[in-house]
Amino acid sequence: MTLDAKRETLPQEEFVSLLGSLQSLLLTAPRLEEFLGDLARLAADTVRPPASCGITTRYDGRPRTVASSDERAAIVDEEQYDSGGGPCIEALRTGTVVDIKDQQADRRWSRYRERAVELGVRCSLSLPLTVDDQTVGAMNLYGYERPRAFSGDERSRAETFAGQASTALALAVRHTEQTELTDQLTQALSSRSLIDQAIGILMAQQQCDAGAAFDLLRRHSQNNNRKLRDVAIDLITRVSGTRPLPPQPFED
Repeated sequence: MTLDAKRETLPQEEFVSLLGSLQSLLLTAPRLEEFLGDLARLAADTVRPPASCGITTRYDGRPRTVASSDERAAIVDEEQYDSGGGPCIEALRTGTVVDIKDQQADRRWSRYRERAVELGVRCSLSLPLTVDDQTVGAMNLYGYERPRAFSGDERSRAETFAGQASTALALAVRHTEQTELTDQLTQALSSRSLIDQAIGILMAQQQCDAGAAFDLLRRHSQNNNRKLRDVAIDLITRVSGTRPLPPQPFED
């Protein structure tokens, strides 16, 4: 019996369950960082035996690992960044799948290959993650028990999972952007409200119109190198005896 014939494969029902878990992450993970961490751990379980998974993206012009299923995957990723080349960087750069069937025999990226072999990597599969037709990351699976672990059904499952992960990642990114936008809007409205209150106080104290009161507030802010919002808070606190309450969040 050949090694391939003996290979343990992931039952279809377990794979379907993994895909379902992936979608549920969007509902349960409160932050993008936690979503990516759970995504890496799920990806590692899409093959048998389970692999290590690192998720690479580009930040400030440089590749970086934003999540990993375990410490070894993060180390293997970092070796590629340090050496300037490797399968995850290639997948991120080109948007194509990079399949290393036997790490010892593969002659690409020789500096990385030596370190990968030392770390026990026998094979790897790097799959691009695409959001709005742009490759924003790469999902990197590392196998340690045998070469050619990501062939046939295993590769097909990994590619299917990566496609679903890209969709989930796109939704997670949009949700994060929307949350950040809401937070920024809340902050802006809060600042405006505090400034308006301070202007009203100055109008009453100085017997002036709103424009003149705003100029007084602005000059005090500039002369003391402080934010207009902080100057307004100090004035409100001094007059009322208590700091203004924090803004109430938006309600759906």
